[in-house]
Amino acid sequence: MLALQTLLAPVWLGTPIWIWCTFFVLVLALLALDLGLLHRGEREIGMRESLLLYAGYSCTGLLFGVWIWYELGAQLALEFYTGLLIEQSLSMDNVFVMAMVLGAFQVPRQHQHRVLFWGIVGVIVLRAVMIGLGVALVHRFGWVLYFFGAFLLVSGLRMLFQRRTEEAPRLAGNAAIGWLRRRLRVTDQLHGRRFLVRLPRADGRRVLHATPLFLALVVIELMDLVFAVDSVPAVFAVSQDPFVIYTSNIFAILGLRSLYFALAALMHRFVYLRHALALVLAFIGGKIMLQPWLTLPAALSLGITLTLLAGGLLWSLVRTRTAGAEGR
Repeated sequence: MLALQTLLAPVWLGTPIWIWCTFFVLVLALLALDLGLLHRGEREIGMRESLLLYAGYSCTGLLFGVWIWYELGAQLALEFYTGLLIEQSLSMDNVFVMAMVLGAFQVPRQHQHRVLFWGIVGVIVLRAVMIGLGVALVHRFGWVLYFFGAFLLVSGLRMLFQRRTEEAPRLAGNAAIGWLRRRLRVTDQLHGRRFLVRLPRADGRRVLHATPLFLALVVIELMDLVFAVDSVPAVFAVSQDPFVIYTSNIFAILGLRSLYFALAALMHRFVYLRHALALVLAFIGGKIMLQPWLTLPAALSLGITLTLLAGGLLWSLVRTRTAGAEGR
């Protein structure tokens, strides 16, 4: 036991290795519980189950923040909570896009959880790469952080004044899908829950084919990379600690993917959430740009972000309820 503690005592990216190991063991346990026990069979997930899953992941994330507070201090814990809130909020639009992608590929609801689950596994790897590159750039070139700030400020203002399109993505002409179809054998129809399937050729030999379920998974991973372009730099505005940035990202995505089945049916009610997210981006970008002259405490940043998001959600619910009442 002492030898193990000695082995895990060194620091990696500013955080003891044993704390990193604890995080990865916890995430793997959550994923094993999710797919191995709760969702072993293929079935449709209802709104109630989706909300319960989200509550479970959220409570785990909040308790993990308490553990960070105990092990690494209050400042990093507040940064973790702020990063968790920002990442989860900025990824809500991703739910709308995921719903359109799964609909475009005609993925039955009982198979959608499988696609989203394996999408999380890809996100764990891809976010590690993106955040690792971001940390290296910020530490090597300090001015990159101000570039992130300007990018977020411009993105927020563009989102605020840009009209949102509700059209489904045109997947037929998508370059990535076309590239995959040219290089892979892709079946025309789904084969249950399988991403890959062996089918016989004319000579009787069975050859591996990808299914539309696999293509849906690839598109969702690509969409996550696109959305991460905004959300990852936003978390850098809150913290430059790699452990805080990465863990808040992963816990936010775990919670949001579990909430997908509830949110996908209610996204039409959150008509002003996009405006709130735009203000959050503009606030974070401005916070970075003003950092040399004005430093906001982590608790105040968390409070402002929470207030903007809560205001957008409440105003959306009030306005859509009023519109529904007038329609009747």
